[in-house]
Amino acid sequence: MADRLPALADRLSVVEADALRVDALPGPPPTALVANLPYNVAVPVLLHLLELLPTLRRALVLVQAEVAERLAAGPGTSAYGVPSVKAAWYGSVRRAGSIGRRVFWPEPNVDSGLVALDRRPPPPGDRAATFAVVDAAFAMRRKSLRSALARWAGSPAAAEARLRAAGIDPHARGEQLSVEDFTRLAGTVPQDG
Repeated sequence: MADRLPALADRLSVVEADALRVDALPGPPPTALVANLPYNVAVPVLLHLLELLPTLRRALVLVQAEVAERLAAGPGTSAYGVPSVKAAWYGSVRRAGSIGRRVFWPEPNVDSGLVALDRRPPPPGDRAATFAVVDAAFAMRRKSLRSALARWAGSPAAAEARLRAAGIDPHARGEQLSVEDFTRLAGTVPQDG
C-alpha cells in the first residue's frame, strides 16, 4: 500500500494478530472498520471488534452471502437469529451489496455479501446478560420462549414470569423479538418459586 499511495502511508497500520485475540490496537482509536473477514469466523470477529473498539462509528465487511443475510435480518424473518440480534446491539445493520464468486481467484464455492453497520448507542441494559438470553432463546429455536428459556430462568414457570414482567408473550419465539425486547427481558428480576 505504501508503494501505491505514499502520501497516505502514515494513515495505515497493519496489525499482525489473531483477530479473535487482539485486545488493543496501536495508534489513535479507529472510527471505521473495512474488512474482508475470514468466512469461517466472520461473526465472532465482527462482534469481538465491535466490543473491543467502541470508537468504531461504522463498519463495512465482506462475508459469505448467507452470513450477510443473517447479520442484516430483522425480527420475524427466517434468517433472523443470534448473529442478527447481537449485531443489532451495536448498531443498525443492512446489506450493502452482493459480490459474485467469479471476481475471486481461486473461485470459492460461495457468493459473498457486503454488510454495513452504523453504530448507535446500545439499548439500556447489560450486554452479557442480554447475549445470554439471546443464546438461550435461539438454542431451541422452534420452541416457545417459555420452554426455550426454562433453563436460563430456572423453570418454565420462572421463564413465563420473567417474560410477562418484560411484556413479552410467553408463547412467542425468539425470532419474533427485537434486541430491545431481549434487553428488557434480561433486565427482569428472577422470581422465587
